[in-house]
Amino acid sequence: MVLGRIRDAIQGKPKLEGTARLPDYFPVQPKGCERHSDKLFKCLANEATEKARDMETAGLHKSYYPDVKVKPLDEDAAKKVEEVARTGENAGALPQAGDNPLDECRDFIAYYKRCCDRALKKKENWLLTEPYRVQEEYRYKKS
Repeated sequence: MVLGRIRDAIQGKPKLEGTARLPDYFPVQPKGCERHSDKLFKCLANEATEKARDMETAGLHKSYYPDVKVKPLDEDAAKKVEEVARTGENAGALPQAGDNPLDECRDFIAYYKRCCDRALKKKENWLLTEPYRVQEEYRYKKS
């Protein structure tokens, strides 16, 4: 535990490469990573969710399904965002096209990922990485 803290102090702040994405094992909270997990969950619940909702309101979010057209929830907000994009003004509070809501939590994701990559290798956390089997009758039908 102490050696891990010393190693973290020497290595410095972790950095995420590329776009901000949550790891595949995301909702797990291994023993020893409670502090980083809590900070990440709070950031996702507050800052990232607010930014995602603002993007949905302005119609800048992406649809999960390719055949669904994205429509803004608030036409006035969409017009204001378009106007700011055309004029090139600095509007730090308004969302822009191509923004990633997870960028708000980029540091927390990096700390969470570094901690979980170490902690999930420990014997006490092995159970969190075990895959589980879903019976066929509960699976989604492939069309």
